[in-house]
Amino acid sequence: MPSADRKTHFDELQKFSTDYSPSVITQYESNRTGMRLVVVDQKGPKVSGFFALATEIHDDSGAPHTLEHLCFMGSKSYRYKGVLDKLATRAYSTTNAWTATDHTAYTLDTAGWAGFAQILPVYLEHVIVPTLTDAGCYTEVHHIDGGGHDAGVVYSEMQGVQNTQGELMELTSKRLLYPEGVGFRYETGGMMEQLRVLTADRIRQFHHEMYQPKNLCLIIIGEVDHSNLLHILDDFEDTIMQEIPKPEIPFKRPWIESKQTPPLQKSFLETVEFPEEDESSGEIMISFLGPNCNEIIDTSALTVLLTYLAGSSASLLENTLVEREQIASAVYYGLEYRPDTVIQFTLSSVDTDKLRQVEARFFEVLGDAAEKPLDMVYLKDCIQRQRRQQKFYAESSGSFFTDSIIADYLFGNRDGSTLRDLETLREYNVLEKWTDEQWRQFMVKWISGAPHVTILGTPSSKLSKKLKHDEKARVAAQKERLGEAGLQELEKRLTDAKAENDKEIPREILERFEVPDTSSIHFINTTTARSGTAREMGKLDNTIQRTVDQDRSNLSLFIHFEHVQSSFVHLTLLLGTKSIPLQLRPLLAIYLDNFFNAPVMRDGKKIEFEQVVMELEKDTVGYTIDSGSSLGNPEVLRIQLQVESEKYEVAIRWLRDLLWDGVFDIERIKSVMTRLLADIPEEKRSGSSMAYAAEVMIHASPESIGRARGTLVKALYLKRVKRLLESDPNAIITRLEEIRQALCQLSNFRVLVVANIEKLQKPVSSWEVLAANLDNKQPLIPLDTRLSRLSAAGKKPGNLAYIIPLSTIDSSFALSIAKGPESLEDPLVPALMVAISYLDAVEGPLWTAVRGTGLAYGTSFSRHVESGQISFDIYRSPDAFKAFAASKEVLENFVSGRSTLDSLALEGAISSIVLGFANGQATMASAAQGSFIRQVIRGLSSDWNDVMLKRVREVGVDEIKKVMKDILLPAFVPETANIFVTCAPIMEEDLVKHFEGIGFKPEVKPLAFFQDDYGLKAEDGEDEEDGIDGIDGDEDEDEDEDTEEGDGVDDDDMSDKRDRSDEREL
Repeated sequence: MPSADRKTHFDELQKFSTDYSPSVITQYESNRTGMRLVVVDQKGPKVSGFFALATEIHDDSGAPHTLEHLCFMGSKSYRYKGVLDKLATRAYSTTNAWTATDHTAYTLDTAGWAGFAQILPVYLEHVIVPTLTDAGCYTEVHHIDGGGHDAGVVYSEMQGVQNTQGELMELTSKRLLYPEGVGFRYETGGMMEQLRVLTADRIRQFHHEMYQPKNLCLIIIGEVDHSNLLHILDDFEDTIMQEIPKPEIPFKRPWIESKQTPPLQKSFLETVEFPEEDESSGEIMISFLGPNCNEIIDTSALTVLLTYLAGSSASLLENTLVEREQIASAVYYGLEYRPDTVIQFTLSSVDTDKLRQVEARFFEVLGDAAEKPLDMVYLKDCIQRQRRQQKFYAESSGSFFTDSIIADYLFGNRDGSTLRDLETLREYNVLEKWTDEQWRQFMVKWISGAPHVTILGTPSSKLSKKLKHDEKARVAAQKERLGEAGLQELEKRLTDAKAENDKEIPREILERFEVPDTSSIHFINTTTARSGTAREMGKLDNTIQRTVDQDRSNLSLFIHFEHVQSSFVHLTLLLGTKSIPLQLRPLLAIYLDNFFNAPVMRDGKKIEFEQVVMELEKDTVGYTIDSGSSLGNPEVLRIQLQVESEKYEVAIRWLRDLLWDGVFDIERIKSVMTRLLADIPEEKRSGSSMAYAAEVMIHASPESIGRARGTLVKALYLKRVKRLLESDPNAIITRLEEIRQALCQLSNFRVLVVANIEKLQKPVSSWEVLAANLDNKQPLIPLDTRLSRLSAAGKKPGNLAYIIPLSTIDSSFALSIAKGPESLEDPLVPALMVAISYLDAVEGPLWTAVRGTGLAYGTSFSRHVESGQISFDIYRSPDAFKAFAASKEVLENFVSGRSTLDSLALEGAISSIVLGFANGQATMASAAQGSFIRQVIRGLSSDWNDVMLKRVREVGVDEIKKVMKDILLPAFVPETANIFVTCAPIMEEDLVKHFEGIGFKPEVKPLAFFQDDYGLKAEDGEDEEDGIDGIDGDEDEDEDEDTEEGDGVDDDDMSDKRDRSDEREL
């Protein structure tokens, strides 16, 4: 290591501590190249890097997006595709990147500083001095295969999104918000027609213009060795000085020194069609140009005002348009921080023939609000809630500061003054002094009285057919134009490009980088304590257990405590679903949606739901109710509340009130019903989700709550419930009461408390209010699992194959299911973990065979011990069969011995598993939750991670080949696998033919085939009138979309980010 007193070229510009989190922020700048560096010191096992460049372009070529992909194909000193990621996996690291409209960011996620420090200079060289070869551009961006079809990783990615509802509406909005010559106007991901003609030279030119150190900001978060970091960066700069434009050459700062956005002079209203067979509902997108993102008071006021307007069911727009008038299923909002911050509202699931009326009503509600006094009590509650949430997320999210630092680098003052705004939350002190008149003037200026762009998204079955016809004709013309000889020449060109890209990396390069010692990985330790029936899991002897024991109580309630250093309390109440009658389980969709949005009886008086929501928001940081999927059991329900420590008892009382005293009000239930039904047409537009939707209907038994709550059940069941609400509403209320009675038993409760237990005055006895008057003598009810709720097809996969055409997608997705281990203690699990990590590695065997050849955007294996299955997923492919066949060949080659397992790659696979464990405990809250999952949900020892890591390191090659043969390869065999493929209608015929060619017997089925009414039959003509044959669904395997969140936070970054990895975890 270099001498600690060695002089560095990086000057410290400023250093400050935040007064609302334990983070210290230090800003540096290189006096040699102008590179910027911001370090956020935080405790934990993870070190995360975000390397951001301001990237501005004035066309739709996709050069920024394609460049982001190509930087991973090799660099000046490492001229081999995949070398960066192979080295990263050996260093407990993973890489990724995204392209937004205004910047490109590369990420390095590492367990421990040693691994991060080892990979950092290699990664930066790939960014600043990449190879950018013709061959890499040909396979990664776009090419035409020997069959005359367009392919390429980037091309297939954009093919999957270009004609979607959101993309079409967003692009039209940008064209109206921004004139020619303003970079925010353009599609940086690339339009398909322009990607087909984009050249490698154009990409190289863009790199030369934008990828300079003086346009680069490194953001590094975690336990960082500053001295070591600065020396690494000094050495890196030494290696690139001859490769980059001379630092003294003037550089035009993107966005700031470019043509600025002129104010909107008038409002626009445009209609945009999107392909969809179901024409019943559309969407409204409304955009405004707001204040400069550097004005911290104004932007903070915006977040508060948007929370007031649309943050929850009690907010103005949500309450009026969604809850009361029921003319939209939701009102979402977002902010895109720029010199003219974009304020955007989206009204979802609006009746197509009422789009214009609903848009007019939106502005009528805003106009009325601006003319009358605002609810200043609620508005101040919103301010205080925003402040609480900032503190909470600063503590609980490792990347909390990232977006703010990137925005500051893009648009902030170079003297560091705008970055300094992160030091305090003083802006909320200022806003608390604003008067009603100030708030209303602010609202009129930026929203209710401001020019805007409205896009009415209208579904069109005609457009769906036209796109299919046009694409078919384009490909046919392309084949005819190229001819047989031309196609053969293109096939040879593709083969040659693949050969050049896939040159073997010399082992000495990989061996030069040793696997780092794990001593720099500082895992977060939590301390467990137990009370009530949780004690039956075993006696504990530690200071926290003694603290809990001092709060003497005879309460039998199962309570699991995890002690962490935190200013907040995370409460989780787990509810088993075993006792809910089968025929009532589809009503859980209504029960969950209603839970936090219902009136409550208090002291004999009915408190209306708006008041309930306002009080909840005042007392909490956030609240949710959903399935227990994130806890490893999708067959249970999970209620969560996050509060400040002093509100511990208040949170428990809220649980009591909501569970027992929530009112099933008929009008509220009707509102919930209308919203859920309105969402169904919109929920069907994702090819990946639809594959999982069909899968869960086939593999889960009717007892499964994931199945019962799914869109393909709701599509039938809720329509019939709606009819019952009109004819016999009390019947539905009675059934909801039955669900409440089934759930609300002390023997059905498991509580998790994550907090600084020593700060809680009565950690156990505070729960007596929840258990009052309940039978405490019943034994704890065992938790049901997905494994116990599988259908015959789910228990023994094989001989089922479904092709599901969807008019809303332009590509294909596939999901294959086979048998897998049913417990993490299965002796095959360690080898299976290594095998999957090896195969799924970035630039690993599957990546090279599928993504590297443009056959799909991504593939991944997953193990599901909760259902005793493994799955293989193909994500966004121009031909799912080709991706499937290539993946199968990879497995067969390893099993047969034609391919051998590389020892260095195996080390990388094990390092990736270490990183996975670090990811699971990146924050105090996630570490505590992981401990609960291991001990309570899985029934494992508290040190299971350590034990498993030891077993993983002992796995041999023969064991890996055995699980490949016995567990993974069966996912490709007709007799042992069930497959679900969603595709564009134009692909249906070829997919059927090709899967038949390898022994599958695919059936072409519409989504309506998979629907289930759970015995609630339709009246004559009911389904025909509702057009259910066109109903599709949108869900994942465990139906997590049904999560009901009440935290009111929805000002997410709307940037059009293009991510090089699969949007799920690859």
